[in-house]
Amino acid sequence: MIGLPGGPGGTTERITFRVMVGHARTAAALALRAAPWILVGLLALAVATGLMPVAVAWLTRLVLDGLILSRAEAVLVWLTVALAAAGIAVVILPRLIRYAEAELGRRVRVHAVDRLYRAVNERLRGLAKLEDPTFHTRLQLAQQAGGTGPGDLLTNATGIGRNALTAVGFLATLWLMNPWLVVAVAVAAVPTLRAEILLSRLRTATMWRVGYAGRRQYFYANLLSEPRGAKEIRLFGLGVFFRDRMLHELHSANTDSRAVDRKDLKIQTLLALLGAVTAGGGLVWAVMASRSGQLSVGDVTVFVAAVAGVQGGLSGIVSQFGAAHHALMMLDHYHVATTVEPDLPVPAAPTPVPALTVGIEFRDVWFRYGPDRPWVLRGVNLTIPAGGAAALVGLNGSGKSTVVKLLCRLYDPGRGEIRWDGVDLREFDPAELRQRIGTVFQDYTEYELSAAENIGLGDLTGLRDRRRVEAAAHRAGVHETLTKLPKGYDTMLTRMFLEGIDKEDADTGVLLSGGQGQRLALARALMRDDRDLLILDEPSSGLDAEAEAEIHVRLRDHRAGRTSLLISHRLNTVRDADRIVVLSDGQIVECGDHPTLLAESGIYARLFNLQAQGYVAAAPA
Repeated sequence: MIGLPGGPGGTTERITFRVMVGHARTAAALALRAAPWILVGLLALAVATGLMPVAVAWLTRLVLDGLILSRAEAVLVWLTVALAAAGIAVVILPRLIRYAEAELGRRVRVHAVDRLYRAVNERLRGLAKLEDPTFHTRLQLAQQAGGTGPGDLLTNATGIGRNALTAVGFLATLWLMNPWLVVAVAVAAVPTLRAEILLSRLRTATMWRVGYAGRRQYFYANLLSEPRGAKEIRLFGLGVFFRDRMLHELHSANTDSRAVDRKDLKIQTLLALLGAVTAGGGLVWAVMASRSGQLSVGDVTVFVAAVAGVQGGLSGIVSQFGAAHHALMMLDHYHVATTVEPDLPVPAAPTPVPALTVGIEFRDVWFRYGPDRPWVLRGVNLTIPAGGAAALVGLNGSGKSTVVKLLCRLYDPGRGEIRWDGVDLREFDPAELRQRIGTVFQDYTEYELSAAENIGLGDLTGLRDRRRVEAAAHRAGVHETLTKLPKGYDTMLTRMFLEGIDKEDADTGVLLSGGQGQRLALARALMRDDRDLLILDEPSSGLDAEAEAEIHVRLRDHRAGRTSLLISHRLNTVRDADRIVVLSDGQIVECGDHPTLLAESGIYARLFNLQAQGYVAAAPA
């Protein structure tokens, strides 16, 4: 069984030989699908390369002994030609192997990465696993392993086979000369093999620990270089602070790596001395045997080549076995990521999602983000009638955004159920359910793509339909802004992928303001203007008062007759909702329309009056 680091605390799980064989089969299957003929050619080249040094040594022996024994000239000519051809092959074959390995690695990488992200996209339909730091680190290692692991494993496997053929050929030569030499070489190889396995485990454990430090170092490095955080970094003088944090994580990672390198240096030096002693002893025996007439000059030449070939072959086997072992351990992360249990169960025969005609109902819904975390929602009972507008209000942390995540089925409730026209959301395919929902999230994304693509991503069927894209932009009030960009809707909304930095150059990208970006995200949601449910989570938090009023007039007209859920801290924007629901500490404490809730003089009335007082000024004298 092989130890594998299981987490940052140093705990380990054990990978059985059977599991590692399964990972090897996965890599082989990827290679067969990606490039079967290149794999076959690589194996043939490996066999030829492995046997060629043995052939060169024996041909050299025959030529030398033929010269000393004055054999026929024709025989010597043919032996010399064969030796020259073998020498050419020894030079050319490794280059052909390197090319074949590189091409195989490129093709396997495409299949492996496709398989990984296909699994992540199809199996992880929610957010729970992606927000788990342990799994996230494993996923990062899986990305690395998927890109290089299968190719590295196959390269090292063929290398092991190639060196094994060389070593076996020369071991047979040594056996013919003196069987005890083979025993001595075999005994010397055992500690080398064990040392390589130990070093492989240490390297993999280090990569796991360094993964956490690397993520933090990358986070701090991004803070120091990304334009969106530059204002605060410079205003508050945080550059040195975050740089020191980044360097601390970098030093921490370097300390772990340095410790492994020192162990590697010490072990490899001891193993090299052991090999030198073994070879030196054998060479003394060969010289003495030659003086006594037991070996010819050609035999001594073959012996020297055999000792070097056996040591080189065994060293290559051990080194590549360690690398293959490391690749197998890394492929365990790849295996876990590609076979992870779905975070959202989907029925074998999902119920088709019907058009929303009755409404959405929360029945005694409880939810928390982990078994050791506090309840975010506690016994929520809520009805959103079809065709009506509901609003969620409450203080930060009251559970409003969690309701949105549950509605979109990014999570499932811990208790209770959410029903769509009487059917539990868990009976639907999440992808089909989400096709019926348009959403603007509070933490919306601005993609580093063109303005048109940023909007069209809201409905991929209309990505290339400029008429629909512009109609959505009109409804979000961002059309005029986009038409004034250097290339209009085709302007890239990023400056990260372009060489030029001149703002006047139409070929460079543009960064939108916060309010413009929020309108763009709203336009993306409005691409789904024919959906059953529209969710607006703080759709105007980054807008000025005039823009906010304009947007809410547009949205009120757009929502007319549609089922919608509006979440906002600005209570003046939700006062026209058919039903206003007040959340506090994960529970619904008030529900009604605006006049009713004001008359109750509860939480909603208190919050509304607090905000209203901010707009009331004393009349001048």
